[in-house]
Amino acid sequence: MGLGVSAATVPGPLIAYLVNIAAVQGWRKALLVVIAPLITDARIIVLMAFILGQLPAQALNLIQLAGGCLLLFIARGALRQYQAGRALSQVYDGGAAVAISWRRVLLTGIGMNFLSPGPWLFWGTVNGPLLLKAMDASAGHALAFLLAFYGSFLGGLCFWVLLIHQARRLPEDVLKYIILAMVLLLLWFGVGLITAAIEAEAFHIWIFIALIVGGLLLRARKLRQI
Repeated sequence: MGLGVSAATVPGPLIAYLVNIAAVQGWRKALLVVIAPLITDARIIVLMAFILGQLPAQALNLIQLAGGCLLLFIARGALRQYQAGRALSQVYDGGAAVAISWRRVLLTGIGMNFLSPGPWLFWGTVNGPLLLKAMDASAGHALAFLLAFYGSFLGGLCFWVLLIHQARRLPEDVLKYIILAMVLLLLWFGVGLITAAIEAEAFHIWIFIALIVGGLLLRARKLRQI
C-alpha cells in the first residue's frame, strides 16, 4: 500500500496528464486515465517480472524516446487549451469548446503509461521481485499484494481527480494557472525522457528553457501581427 501511495503522489507524466484532463474535460473523462494503468500494466508485469526481469537498454531508450515525443504532443494540445482560456466553469456547465472524445482520452492514457519507462523500471526492479516473492508463499499472497498496491495507487489517482474537481470553485485565473503548470510539467517530463533516451541528460534544463523562450517569442510575434 505504501508503494501504491508513493506512486500516486510523486508528480509524473501520468499525473500531469490526469490533472490536465480533469481540469479541462471534467472528472468523468479523467477517470478513464485512472484505469489506463490497469490495461497496460498486465503486459508490463508479465514481461518484466515473469520473463526477463529487465528490458535491454536499447529497448528502454526507444520507450523513453517515444514517450517523450508523446508528452510533447500532449503538452502542445494542453497549451492550446490554456491559450483558448477554457476554464473549469465552462467544462462543468457543458460549454467547453472542442471536447476530447472518451476514446481518445483513454487511448492517450494507455499510450502514455505504456511508453513511459517508469512502470517498466518499477516492475522490473521493485514490484516485480516483491510479486515473485509473494507467489513463492501462495497465490493468495500475490493477489493480496496486487490488490493492496493497485487499490492505494488508483485511489491516489482518484484523489487527484477529486482535488481538481473541487478546484472549480476557485477564481478563473487560478484555474488557468493550474493548466499552465501542467503544461510545463508535461514539457519538463517530455524533454527529460528524450534527453535520457539520447544520453544527453546534461542538456535537459537548457532544452527545456529554450523551448519556453522560443514559445514566448513565437507568441509575442503572433500578438504583434494581430
